[in-house]
Amino acid sequence: MSLEELIPSNHMKSHVYSILIRTALVFSTLLVALSIPFFGLVMSLIGSLVTMLVTLILPCVCFLSILKGKTTRFQVSVCVFIIVVGSVSSVIGTYTALSEIIQQLF
Repeated sequence: MSLEELIPSNHMKSHVYSILIRTALVFSTLLVALSIPFFGLVMSLIGSLVTMLVTLILPCVCFLSILKGKTTRFQVSVCVFIIVVGSVSSVIGTYTALSEIIQQLF
């Protein structure tokens, strides 16, 4: 559910509320980015954790759990390979992001 859906129905025709909400969201994002000194590094840390989990690891795990017993050995081996590559990439990305954050702190 978005913030714009919370606007009362009698004000939906007016685009002023939508513009104000979007402007407030952009300025709040700007304030967060300017107030956190290592915003880019924090985003790379979150990205290395979440991106690999959502795009590589979870789809394969869900595929294997949904089709348990109906998959071929080739499908299982490809999924396991993708899970291992995603896990290794996530660990390397997380380590790199954490080491850069620690280097910037000290």
